[in-house]
Amino acid sequence: MPFDLILRGGRVVDPSQKLDAVTDVAFSGGKVAAVGAGLKADPSTEVRDVSQFIVTPGLIDLHTHVYWGGTSLGIDAEEFCRASGVTTSVDTGSAGPGNFAGFRKHVIEPSQVRILAYLHVSHAGIFGFSHRIMVGESEELRLMNPIEAAKVADANRDVIVGIKVRVGLHSSGTSGAVPLDIALQVADEVGMPLMAHIDHPPPTYEEVLARLRPGDVLTHAFRPFPNSPATAQGTVKKAVLDARERGVLFDIGHGKGSFAFKTARAMLANGFYPDTISSDIHQLCIDGPAFDQVTTMSKFLCMGMSLSDVIKASTENAAMALRRPELGSLKPGSVGDATLISVREGQFDYEDVVGEHLIGDRKIVSEGVVIGGRWWHPN
Repeated sequence: MPFDLILRGGRVVDPSQKLDAVTDVAFSGGKVAAVGAGLKADPSTEVRDVSQFIVTPGLIDLHTHVYWGGTSLGIDAEEFCRASGVTTSVDTGSAGPGNFAGFRKHVIEPSQVRILAYLHVSHAGIFGFSHRIMVGESEELRLMNPIEAAKVADANRDVIVGIKVRVGLHSSGTSGAVPLDIALQVADEVGMPLMAHIDHPPPTYEEVLARLRPGDVLTHAFRPFPNSPATAQGTVKKAVLDARERGVLFDIGHGKGSFAFKTARAMLANGFYPDTISSDIHQLCIDGPAFDQVTTMSKFLCMGMSLSDVIKASTENAAMALRRPELGSLKPGSVGDATLISVREGQFDYEDVVGEHLIGDRKIVSEGVVIGGRWWHPN
C-alpha cells in the first residue's frame, strides 16, 4: 500500500518506543504505517521536509473544556488544537447526562480534532462557571444524577472515557466528599475510571485520595496551598506516595487556579513527576495563565523535566490513562496522529495561578499536526 504522507527527516521523539532519532514517519489509511530512514515515496505520496522540527505522537490534552456554545467555559477545540499541537482533546465534565447528547451531536461529531470526554455525574455538567457567575455544580446534591449518568456513559462508550466529579469548597460547598462517593458508584457501575477535581477543603486532599482506585485520576494534583500535595517542609505527603503506589494517577490540570510553581518545585525535587501534563483550558484561562498545552509543557521543561518525559506525560501516559493504547504512539498500526514542535531558546516569562513568575530559557512551540494520517494545518 503506498504511503499517503511521509514526514521526512525530523527528530522523532516517541517515548512509547523509547525512540529519539532523526528518521522518517509514514502514514497510510489513517494510521502510522512505518518509521524508518529513507522511506520510499510513490508519485501520490505527500512528502514534507520536517528536518527543522521535532516529531512526536499526537499530543493528548487530558483536561480541557471544549463544549463551545453549550457551556460558558467552553472553548473551540479546533482553534485551540491548531495553536497548541493537540490532536486529542479530552473534555472533563463540561457536560453531564442532561446535556451530553447536544455536546456529542453539535461539537464532538463534527470536529476534525478527536474529542473524548469524561461525563460529569452532575445533571448539567459545569453550568455556572464564568467571569460573573460561579456556582459549584456539586454544591446541590439534587443535581447528582447517577442513574442517568450510568446510562449515558454506557451508551456512548466510543467517546466517553470516564466519569468526572468536582469536589472542594468552590465546587461542592459543604457537601464535602459526598459527590465523589456518588461518582465512584457510577464509575464502578460502568467499569470506567474516575477523574476527580479538588480545590479548597472540604474535603481534604487526603480524603479524596483515600477513595480513589487504581487507574483513577486526581487532577489539579500540583495545586497551591490549601490542599497542596507537598508539606511545608517541602516533602511529599505520605497519602500521595501511598496513592501512587496503588495506581492512582496524578494529572496537572493547570487552569485558572490549580497549578503553583512552589508546589511543582517541591514535587519534582522529590522525584515525584506528574503522570500526565494537561492545560485545563477554558474561557477563563486561555488568555493566561494557562494559555495552552505547549505552554503548560514548557513550564515543566523549564523546571527540569527532560523533553522526553514532558512528551511522555502528554502522549503515552495520557493514552494509558484513557485506556486507549492506540493513541499517544507512533508505532506502526497506531492512530495516524503526530505533532510537530520546536523548542525555542531565549527568555520566556511564565506565570502560575498565584502570580509567581518564572523566567524560563526554553519554550515549546507547535509547528503543525497530522490528524488521521493527513497534514492538518500548515505553518
